[in-house]
Amino acid sequence: MTKFQRVIIFCIVLVIVATAYFLFGNKELRKPIELNNKNQSLPVVSTVPANNGNVSPLSGLPCDNWNKRSFAVMQPADVSARPLAGLSQADMVIEMSAVYGSITRLMGVYGCNIPEEVGSLRSARHDFVHLAKSFDSIYVHWGRADIEQFKQILDSGFIDDMNCNNDAGKSAGQYCFRKTAVGNMRGVDTGYAKFASLFEGAKNFGYRMENKFVGYPHQTEAPLEERPLGGNLRVAFAKPFDAEYDYDKETNSFVRTWGGIVDTDRNTKEKIAPKNVVVMIADAAPIKVGEQYVNVQIGDPWFDQADSGAMFYYMNGKQYRGTWKKDKSSADSKLLFLDESGQEVKFVPGQIWVDIIDPGQALKWQPGQ
Repeated sequence: MTKFQRVIIFCIVLVIVATAYFLFGNKELRKPIELNNKNQSLPVVSTVPANNGNVSPLSGLPCDNWNKRSFAVMQPADVSARPLAGLSQADMVIEMSAVYGSITRLMGVYGCNIPEEVGSLRSARHDFVHLAKSFDSIYVHWGRADIEQFKQILDSGFIDDMNCNNDAGKSAGQYCFRKTAVGNMRGVDTGYAKFASLFEGAKNFGYRMENKFVGYPHQTEAPLEERPLGGNLRVAFAKPFDAEYDYDKETNSFVRTWGGIVDTDRNTKEKIAPKNVVVMIADAAPIKVGEQYVNVQIGDPWFDQADSGAMFYYMNGKQYRGTWKKDKSSADSKLLFLDESGQEVKFVPGQIWVDIIDPGQALKWQPGQ
């Protein structure tokens, strides 16, 4: 037997041994995450605040507005509208597809820190409405998806909303304005609102202004010496909506790049840098054959069959695996973020950025040193 043949045989044996170990020996590595397996149980959703003290129920940061209702504002992902105004001050941001396989949309949830103005504003989508309801937010949008059933949902008063386009829900055009277009802005990108006007409108509509959302639990962030150096997360929405997050050890945050450009706030020029990033995995498809609007299976009570799935979350410069759950039997059920033991994730204080992707979209984490 030649030396070359011995090397080939040795390599084949290594492959066989490694395969056998993966299939039969390394059970912990292969163990799937299940919501209801014998080692897990869903936590009882508490009716008392998740945090102590005068802190935001979403970000866990102390602020004067800690017990006031948040505003969930629909904002675009279109390149012509970037950079968006207000997002650096949002307690939470939800980002997911609005058109199947293409355009994404964002919902900034503002409670603790209130920007002077927010924009641009975009139309409502059903996938965002029940999430806003779960946060006990007042829902702000400029128009709506052209789906008759969705118009009926908004007209029913399901959620306290403010519609700047006056075509469904509560007409609130008088509390919004058109900004002079600058740069590459199109006409559709010029819809904005001053938060002082939104507060005025909400009060005039008789909306309750005190928050009832119990919030998400938080923990003390890792000390500097325990944080890794660097780390990169890539969330492959269709270009130019793809996003990356580069971990910064000093600030313990993830600096966001959007379509290859560092994402900033139009108001403050600050970089968008959430403390926590969550990536939920959920099936998505056109809401009906031939329709551009997408339906993401995240537990809405109108169109969804699924209300749980896998997720990854990132904080303190590290990746963790877990599950998400939103009971579709109740439209205002809490969106739960669960760790591998089935308990609610304790985030570090600061902005939570949630990306929701289809299983076919790539997600890549390159850990730091």
